[in-house]
Amino acid sequence: MDSTQPYMDTANQMETVIRTENIDIFYGSFKAVRGVTLDIFKNKVTAFIGPSGCGKSTILRCFNRLNDLINGFKLDGQIYYHGQNLYDPNVDPVEVRRRIGMVFQKPNPFPKTIYDNIAYGVRVNGLAKSKAELDEIVERSLRQAVLWDEVKDKLGENGFALSGGQQQRLCIARAIAVNPDVVLMDEPCASLDPISTLAIEDLIHELKENYTIIIVTHNMQQATRVADMTAFYNAKAVEAGKRFGYLVEFNDTQSIFQNPQEEATQQYVSGRFG
Repeated sequence: MDSTQPYMDTANQMETVIRTENIDIFYGSFKAVRGVTLDIFKNKVTAFIGPSGCGKSTILRCFNRLNDLINGFKLDGQIYYHGQNLYDPNVDPVEVRRRIGMVFQKPNPFPKTIYDNIAYGVRVNGLAKSKAELDEIVERSLRQAVLWDEVKDKLGENGFALSGGQQQRLCIARAIAVNPDVVLMDEPCASLDPISTLAIEDLIHELKENYTIIIVTHNMQQATRVADMTAFYNAKAVEAGKRFGYLVEFNDTQSIFQNPQEEATQQYVSGRFG
């Protein structure tokens, strides 16, 4: 993938890493998401909030083309990554997924050692020229995920031996080991206890120094704690029990929660629905 001239938000002097322009998402003939336009800014945390069924995770998975694997998926509109159309026929989805990593709702370490969990993507992508370089990448990734001190003496143990919170940090370390530009997180704390959740949130604050992060969360308090920007999505019922998602409002997080411009946003963040 070749980067072109970056988009800039000239008012706020923020570089746009990902831009969506009026995207519609279909599964078969059903339009699941309608008309979403927004910018994802470099080295910022952007939260997607909204009720179930509003398309948050569906949109997130478009950014690294995971929806391509779903039968009947189709996207209209444009998604640009550093100015390049992510859905151009010449763009390799595998390369997209290296540059735009993913952390899922439930920790999903590979059934391998802690070391091999981190090393796997590095080996597949040929990012280390020697064992010493691979060792360095593994250590650096685990340090970035604030996990090194806890696992440095048991790198040969199975990743499943770790606690839930440690497993999720292992998955984050695995995602950043291949040196992505963007990290997607789909409710990364949903299955974690409060202490592990706070550890992941602290980690997100540290990671945004080096990565652009997009997080889907149902936890509005989490959005206020970790996000610089927040997009609120809602859903409208159509026929046969189906609902389509749409973007209601996108702004800096403080404005979304303290001074929303849309009544639906006000109702959601104040807990009157959702």
